[in-house]
Amino acid sequence: MIQIGDTIISLDIFEKKFCCDLAVCKGICCVDGDSGAPLEEGEAEQIRENYEKIKPYMKPEGIAAVEEQGFSVVDIEGDTVTPLIDGRECAYIIEENGCSWCAIEKAWSREESSFRKPISCHMYPIRVKQYQNYEAMNYDQWTICACARLKGEQEGIPVYVFLKDALIRKYGEEWYEQLCYAAREIETGKIKFGR
Repeated sequence: MIQIGDTIISLDIFEKKFCCDLAVCKGICCVDGDSGAPLEEGEAEQIRENYEKIKPYMKPEGIAAVEEQGFSVVDIEGDTVTPLIDGRECAYIIEENGCSWCAIEKAWSREESSFRKPISCHMYPIRVKQYQNYEAMNYDQWTICACARLKGEQEGIPVYVFLKDALIRKYGEEWYEQLCYAAREIETGKIKFGR
């Protein structure tokens, strides 16, 4: 583990390789799962504020789910998450060219909305857990992302490099520079860990 500020980072984030391969997986991460996308404090409000810009891109079933359940729900673990359509796919899912992706992000990409997408989606395969005095960042290895791990290995892209934009969005440039410094120190053997 590496610590930067109040964030404790798993070595897997430096060592594991990952690069989404939408042509292969078809965005199944927006469809599979037993809960919606985790939302950080304030993200449900950002969705609400931008909803009229997001709504035109949503499926009718997604609109119905949001109107019935709200912009967010609390799951069985007590976490605030996006609502689901029939307990399966995210209410904000869209399908284009045989792939599933996010209506929230589509509105943002067209500069119609100020909210990009939930940071938990943007940062996947990193999962962040908040503790009293620190955050723990761990690498999540979901079976449906096998093609992303393969592509990441083939292209030599570590998780932290693949997620550069998301990590800067959440933690800032200076934090990310410290993360890259730690990665170089690990790579050159200046930081050693007993295994």
